Amino acid sequence: MKRFTILITDDDERILSYLGARLRAAGYNILTATDGLQALEQIRSKELDLVILDLMMPQMDGLETLREMRAFSSAPVIFLTAKGGDEDKIRGLRLGADDYLAKPFNPDELIARIEAVRRRVEPADHRKTLGVFNQGSVKVDFNKRIVSVGGEERNLTRIEWLLLIELVQSLGRFMTYEELLTRVWGREYRGDVQLLRTWISRLRGKLEEDAANPQLIHTIPKAGYIIHHPGGEPAEAPSK
Repeated sequence: MKRFTILITDDDERILSYLGARLRAAGYNILTATDGLQALEQIRSKELDLVILDLMMPQMDGLETLREMRAFSSAPVIFLTAKGGDEDKIRGLRLGADDYLAKPFNPDELIARIEAVRRRVEPADHRKTLGVFNQGSVKVDFNKRIVSVGGEERNLTRIEWLLLIELVQSLGRFMTYEELLTRVWGREYRGDVQLLRTWISRLRGKLEEDAANPQLIHTIPKAGYIIHHPGGEPAEAPSK
């Protein structure tokens, strides 16, 4: 069986050596790069399952590397950075990062997050077949993984697909923040509402004709999200 291959990119050789040793001991196949340009070369030439990117690097920082990478690769990305502010976290997530871990961190936490990503990228054969979904100008063929809005095809990332699958599987029923976070990212993420809001915003940007006035994915204030049945009545927030 092919081992899960991870590229670690960091300009600190000590971090590369330490993380490489820990992750190899955990059973992963590890490649390394010391800057964004080296990382892009490896991403283009290797079959990678996950990329770990440092935010602050010479020549090309992590955000620019991710921006370039997303033009040709959908491999999942975890950011490692000394900056722990929400602004940097949100910028990375909006560019398509799957997760974010601020330095200093416990290597066991990184391994747990890698395993959470791994669960998301492995084939989800247990999910029921949804077939074709139509609502308004949105048409989704889940079997062929094709999304179109007004006849124009849109490309969804892996996380966006998983969110859409969960919402359509629960058509007409609102899903709580915790429920969506647990199903898409794992139980360890169930309190990270900012993560969910960022990805819902990205998904709306691709599916809604006017993301500021969504007609498909509706917010239940302070509770969760819902896709109504066509012609269904708007849902109300649950009573406390």
